[in-house]
Amino acid sequence: MKKNMGSMDKTIRIIIAAVVAGLYYGNVISGTLGIVLLVLAGVFVLTSLVSFCPLYTLFGISTCPTKQ
Repeated sequence: MKKNMGSMDKTIRIIIAAVVAGLYYGNVISGTLGIVLLVLAGVFVLTSLVSFCPLYTLFGISTCPTKQ
């Protein structure tokens, strides 16, 4: 897997995941929507840890800085 995520993108994803987790465990969001958002937050964290997003590959996007 070739890295296609920059550090800013990873930071934003982790912040979003933390906010969603906080809202879920604070009972602000619940039910099916809460579970779906919690799973999405898990995917955000996982893709941030490996610096690779499969959707970016499909759309030809890369936020990783290019090496010169």
